[in-house]
Amino acid sequence: MPEAQMLDVLVAGGGYVGLSLAVAVKKAAPHLAVEVVDAAPDHAWRKDERAFAIVAAARNLLDVLGIWNEIEPEAEPIRRMVITDSRTADPVRPVFLTFEGAGSGDDGQPFAHMVPNRAITAGLLKQAEALGVSIRWSTSVEGFATGQHSTTVSLSGGTERQTRLLVACDGVRSKLRDMAGIKTVRFDYGQSGIVTTVQHERPHEGTAEEHFLPAGPFATLPLTGNRSSLVWTERTEDARRLVESDDLVFEEELERRFGHKLGALKVVDGRRAFPLGLTLARAFVAPRFALAGDAAHGIHPISGQGLNLGFKDVAALAETIVEADRLGLDIGAVSVLERYETWRRFDTVRMGMTTDVLNRLFSNDMTPLRVLRDVGLGVVDRLPGLKSFFIRQAEGTTGNGHPRMLVGQRI
Repeated sequence: MPEAQMLDVLVAGGGYVGLSLAVAVKKAAPHLAVEVVDAAPDHAWRKDERAFAIVAAARNLLDVLGIWNEIEPEAEPIRRMVITDSRTADPVRPVFLTFEGAGSGDDGQPFAHMVPNRAITAGLLKQAEALGVSIRWSTSVEGFATGQHSTTVSLSGGTERQTRLLVACDGVRSKLRDMAGIKTVRFDYGQSGIVTTVQHERPHEGTAEEHFLPAGPFATLPLTGNRSSLVWTERTEDARRLVESDDLVFEEELERRFGHKLGALKVVDGRRAFPLGLTLARAFVAPRFALAGDAAHGIHPISGQGLNLGFKDVAALAETIVEADRLGLDIGAVSVLERYETWRRFDTVRMGMTTDVLNRLFSNDMTPLRVLRDVGLGVVDRLPGLKSFFIRQAEGTTGNGHPRMLVGQRI
């Protein structure tokens, strides 16, 4: 792309949010010039060992973008969800709540699938290339200056770009958010999430389990084959010790939490720990600037909704951009971008507060709270209508006014 060419949208961040936004805009409006820049080298995403729960709304978006068929062979349906509340040393973990995995739609699809991030990224990159989205790896945004009609973006290596809209998808510690002067509400939980993948002797049969332990939730999530993805929450110091320990110590601690119901365990991917906290941006937009994904909101993984919130941002922002362009409006004007902020801000604040309350309620060993939460889980388990309501909420397709792609429609 010539240096002097005006971009319509410059996306900073080549993760699943940045790439899916670029693909969504370019697919709906091929005439718009869209570029993605990312500070990481182009092979870094191949080392990402995380897997994510893709709910129905996000699956609809990926289908509209034309990549779900590419991803589906590596997607494992969640057929059943089991929730327990116990201590690590308890010999028996009573099940307080179960959800069957059938979604509320008529297509027979489960309410969620587990998908490796590498598969999502590979599918998005293939589609981006086919659509003509420019991607520059090993390139970071060093600064930007917003003008009346465009923003001048300074990139590493001394190059510049002119763009009508700059979108920050650069993660929860977003440098671009700070450059834009957008403040955040932040809270550190003093916890870290250990992420790894294990292989086990017996099949998981599509069952996901979330054990609420005093230090935080221990989630086992089904992957293809006899494998499960783990999201293991511990106090930060304990998590650091576990990640740095030798394989024997790590697997012994893992077995104490995972149990022996699926036979012998073996860690088959590396292990990493991510600090956990709540981060909510006070604004999602500024002149010719928008936040999306973790740059706008970082929440606790207790509900598995972080990725799905990011895809909701993508659906709302892409629709805002494309519809404004079709009407001949300035896609970088605050008056246009405010529609996106209105669409997404309440939902993200609500989800952030919900995960905050759940984490505080379940990540402790206070007897009165244990009794209260166990009674509450038991009540929900005995009310099919309430369980169905929670399933519909988790799918992300209930209610009115959703961006089109979340319900399977093109922009």
